[in-house]
Amino acid sequence: MLDAEIVIVGGGPAGISTALFFAHAAPQLAERIVVLERATYPREKICAGAIGARADRLLASIGVRVDVPSVPIHGLSVDATGRRLAARAEGPPIGRVVRRFEFDHAFAREAQARGVRVREGVKVTGLVIGDHDARIETSIGEIRARAVVGADGVGSVVRRALGLPRGAFMAQAVEVDTHAARGDGPRDVLHFDMAARGLPGYAWDFPTLVHGTPMVCRGVYELRAEGVPERAATEPAPGERLLARADEQGVPVPASSLRRFAERGLALHEPFARPRVLLVGEAAGIDPALGEGIAQAIQYGAVAGPFLARALEAGDLSFTSFPAVLRASRLGLDLRLRARASRFVYGGTRPVIERWITRSPALARAGMEYFAGERVDRRALGRSALDLGGALFGWALDQARFTWAPRSGPSP
Repeated sequence: MLDAEIVIVGGGPAGISTALFFAHAAPQLAERIVVLERATYPREKICAGAIGARADRLLASIGVRVDVPSVPIHGLSVDATGRRLAARAEGPPIGRVVRRFEFDHAFAREAQARGVRVREGVKVTGLVIGDHDARIETSIGEIRARAVVGADGVGSVVRRALGLPRGAFMAQAVEVDTHAARGDGPRDVLHFDMAARGLPGYAWDFPTLVHGTPMVCRGVYELRAEGVPERAATEPAPGERLLARADEQGVPVPASSLRRFAERGLALHEPFARPRVLLVGEAAGIDPALGEGIAQAIQYGAVAGPFLARALEAGDLSFTSFPAVLRASRLGLDLRLRARASRFVYGGTRPVIERWITRSPALARAGMEYFAGERVDRRALGRSALDLGGALFGWALDQARFTWAPRSGPSP
């Protein structure tokens, strides 16, 4: 029987980053961590691949650099209400786009180089939490640990074993890689398209590298949550929307080439910790508004790893304080704001939000600074708040004009 201090179920960014930050906080226990990965690296993982530079900054703080082929990102653009806002940041890249096939493999090797045991091709089938330990049933036999971290994604076995609900925020996404289209923007810009008002979500066009060939990852994201309107009856499903959009862009693709995946957004009022068990990454939940995952998975590790080290040292594995620790972190604040924003972005105030994001360079600047992990300029925040007021006033004015516009028809 294998035994360990910590067993981490899932070898993606959330699981590996938790192992790395734990090993950094408690290097004497690095060899007592076991990461269980169901597949064998390198394995395919469906994901748009955008990583904010704030994640690379966090990893650099513990001496880790994941060196894989990447597309550096210097700006973003967004389409909505017939307008486009494009913004660029001066200085170093605000992020990069990677392929998870390469990134996750290299990331796991960084953990192994620091003494962490990563077991590939191991399927977890059950979990029993006792008073003194946790027992994990796997395809290679039973493993005993003092604590377990569920980092096994949206279909988390650990989450199900705890009897936790599916989650208040669920999303589906579909993507495909194509060659560049004539209307694509620069290859160092992330593009978001919110033109489909009946879709509680958006489409994207991200530059990527597929086996060294410059390509574009195109996709559609749809959020499903209480308080968010369902997709309009006249709006096609995400896969159909993506096929139609690719055709309009001049890069038609067969339906068989689409890749589909699900995501879970975090609702902080829901449980994500139990005695001897923590959930991180998509097993707990990520950003429901945009579905950003990789950077937040690494941020989860930066919070959970040191927390686990302190808990083991104190001998307190109740983990009752972890929700408060997460909420107080920068990640917790970010997720809380994004969860609240999602109902405004895709709800009844969507016209105002669209008007705001396509008319506020200050908002774009603040967003890029946050994405990069830089200090957000308070002047940009103040200016973006004024721009929100302007968007609200402009929307109200449009509504008044529509209400009072003369109607054609027969005279009474």
